[in-house]
Amino acid sequence: MPTDKINFDYSTPKILQIKLTGAWLMGSGIPAISEITSQISSRADISQITFSASQISKWDSGLVSFLHGVIKECRRKNIKVEKKGLPEGVCKLLNLTEKNTERIAPQKTEEEPFFQRIGSGVLRFKESVLSLLGFLGEIAVSFHRTITGKAYFRFNDFMLIVQRCGADALGLVSLISVLVGVILAFIGAIQLRIFGAQIYIADIVGIAMVRVMGAVMTGIIMSGRTGASFAAELGIMQTNEEIDALKTLGVNPVEFLVVPRILALVVMLPLLTLYADFMGILGGYVISAGVLGINPVEYLNHTQSAVKLGNLWIGLMHGFVFGLIIAISGCFRGMNCERSANGVGEATTSAVVTSITSIVVATAIITFICQVLGV
Repeated sequence: MPTDKINFDYSTPKILQIKLTGAWLMGSGIPAISEITSQISSRADISQITFSASQISKWDSGLVSFLHGVIKECRRKNIKVEKKGLPEGVCKLLNLTEKNTERIAPQKTEEEPFFQRIGSGVLRFKESVLSLLGFLGEIAVSFHRTITGKAYFRFNDFMLIVQRCGADALGLVSLISVLVGVILAFIGAIQLRIFGAQIYIADIVGIAMVRVMGAVMTGIIMSGRTGASFAAELGIMQTNEEIDALKTLGVNPVEFLVVPRILALVVMLPLLTLYADFMGILGGYVISAGVLGINPVEYLNHTQSAVKLGNLWIGLMHGFVFGLIIAISGCFRGMNCERSANGVGEATTSAVVTSITSIVVATAIITFICQVLGV
């Protein structure tokens, strides 16, 4: 590789000036970075490197790539690099390259002490809770403005979200609910066959599906399907600065984007829960009548007598709460997404994890309250 394009000046103590001359083009050959590193290694007193590029006739990306490697090597050896002597275009490209490098591959930091990590975690949790409370406050204000007709609310967008949350999810909800009913029927048969009481499979399947399982399975399905979709959509809009554009136009993004999604999921999830209850009972009915040899009419009679109206209302309450949890989790993570592709992925994952965890916790709380109240 050519070496006549680089000259070294040691006239200033502790400073190495690199003089670049000639044409720095990919086609004409670029010197190896080892020429610079060998000079640095041979002089232990060097603390700073400067450049002189006044004699460069032509340059392209080859010069930028060369200088990027030199700067990276100097930083590894804690040597300061001064870029003032380089062409203005080269400096801009180097700054852009360094920003992208820091974003994609951040430098490793020293591990924090144990108690410092605990403190940082507590502070992050506090900030997250305060941010969530602020978001809930914005939702409450936006709902009030929507009810009073002051919000910017597009009914066509709302109906489209309703379709995505309801009709488009029927296939998946049907499959999972039928299989859950089948599983409950087989599990009940294992124990009830010992006592010759297989007919009570109808009671187990009916009560379990209507009271809890229908709502829980539907909630989990919608967390992975719709909650993740909400987080990804709003996260991409945040990354593309579309939400900032709405604010600039005077449109409240919570009213325009969040409220329709919450309303759609709160309305549709109880209805999907009813549908899941029916499909789960149907799955148990098919297995009981077709495989376990139970009389179909007797199975239906037992289901009707076992499933009370109170169980149905408890299941619908589960569905309402789960719809609220999934919508808020997805929208909250999407609206607070970092403006990068990695941030969108993290927001989507966090929305699903938060929704499912909250659903399990809410189920335990509602079940405990129902037990205390005797319903």
